[in-house]
Amino acid sequence: MLAQQRQTAILDLIRQRGGVRVSHLVSRFGVSDMTIRRDLEVLAERGLVDKVHGGATLAGPGSAEEPGFAAKSIRQQEEKRAIAERAAGMVEPGMAIALSAGTTTAALATLLSDVRGLTVVTNSIPVADALYQNPRADQTVVLTGGIRTPSDALTGPVAEAAISALNVDLLFLGVHGLSPRTGFTTPNLLEAGVNRCLIGAARRLVVLADHTKWETIGIATIAPLEAADVLITDVGLPAEARTVIGEQVGELVIVEP
Repeated sequence: MLAQQRQTAILDLIRQRGGVRVSHLVSRFGVSDMTIRRDLEVLAERGLVDKVHGGATLAGPGSAEEPGFAAKSIRQQEEKRAIAERAAGMVEPGMAIALSAGTTTAALATLLSDVRGLTVVTNSIPVADALYQNPRADQTVVLTGGIRTPSDALTGPVAEAAISALNVDLLFLGVHGLSPRTGFTTPNLLEAGVNRCLIGAARRLVVLADHTKWETIGIATIAPLEAADVLITDVGLPAEARTVIGEQVGELVIVEP
């Protein structure tokens, strides 16, 4: 098989699966590790794939491109639900917690209606809506003001000022992506600022991120991986990623959908 034919076949596989490992391609095409890595380099230079540790994924959108909340809410639904269920188990009666914007944090919000005496601070309109739909007289929901983003987050100086005056026990943070080099990231500069304020207001940081967020990079870094006391993700996270993340976060929790 000619190099160009092999590269086309590799690209087709990546499009079908979303990503492939170098070891799988070596076995499939019967060529050396170095040959496959050269093929991936060619595809990456053409902007067709993104090289990641141990393999490659289909080239994602630009680091400043931000999908809307509705578009994100239909992705990895089972994984997000399992992550949210594990996170809900950390919430105790009488706590003050914060939930950032995000579809996984919105899933978590739907699971909190039975927690008595809970105070929830959020800059997310969907999170607040989920809590308002199942109100409790002994729960308080604090929704910040601010500038609305495509992901239905409230951002900017108004949101930052409101959050900076508060203190919470736990922050459940949703992120656009994470990698060892860039840490936890977002494609929205204003949202990064609000998320940093949320981290500053929290005693403990719990990051909620399904496996597709690995090696996805947004334009703005929120915090390094070491900032997370707990990272909850799903079994789709590759083994090498588990090793890297496990060495940097306080606790890595893997759930199965």
